[in-house]
Amino acid sequence: MERTILQLLLIGILLANLSLAATVRRPRLDGRIVGGQETNIKAIPYQVSLQRSYHFCGGSLIAQGWVLTAAHCTEGSAILLSKVRIGSSRTADGGVLVGIKRVHRHPKFDAYTIDFDFSLLELEDYNAQNVTQAFVGLPDQDADIADGTPVLVSGWGNTQSAQESTAVLRAVTVPKVSQSQCTEAYGSFGSITDRMICAGLPEGGKDACQGDSGGPLAADGILWGVVSWGYGCARPSYPGVYSRVASVRNWISSTSGI
Repeated sequence: MERTILQLLLIGILLANLSLAATVRRPRLDGRIVGGQETNIKAIPYQVSLQRSYHFCGGSLIAQGWVLTAAHCTEGSAILLSKVRIGSSRTADGGVLVGIKRVHRHPKFDAYTIDFDFSLLELEDYNAQNVTQAFVGLPDQDADIADGTPVLVSGWGNTQSAQESTAVLRAVTVPKVSQSQCTEAYGSFGSITDRMICAGLPEGGKDACQGDSGGPLAADGILWGVVSWGYGCARPSYPGVYSRVASVRNWISSTSGI
């Protein structure tokens, strides 16, 4: 009898551990664009900075008064006290600071698995005269781009070099990675879902990370991804994971009218 109880306890512990392994919390990004170059907001006029008294996330202008960013950037009520800087290559000055009127977080966002990592920010009215801005295009629902396609990632995240300022917008180009390769790379962290798209070099060295969360992954003027999560930064065999915009195109349309 005692042996039976012990066996049941051991089986229970084993199942609990297996369950835990299947739902390992996603690794959060550790905060930098690596291997990129300084750029001007005129080259990426849809890029915006989310700010409190400091830059904490990026975002993309998809229409006048609408920004698409990551849901994990908008957790907590403090987001409504934040501002969005539009039209500047620098986080500390330039362009225009705009208040956030309403946050539309995707209703299926899961903070544990970082699935459906999307939020739409509805901005307060602002004067767009003399402001460098343009709206990035959106893909059709469930559209895709070919594996290996060069995609541009940008933001103000930390760098690995004291000579590379975080105050000025930076960008890096990396290739799109196949879903099967990405799934294999992150097998120990749970599945790569249909709401995720991956990009990066096999040898590492170029990537986007936490300070860039919410920012754009774009190709030919179309927004394909939102900087979301990944293991470390620019590590070999671990591409960056982005929220796949095409998977929620209908939600964007029904929420914003765009």
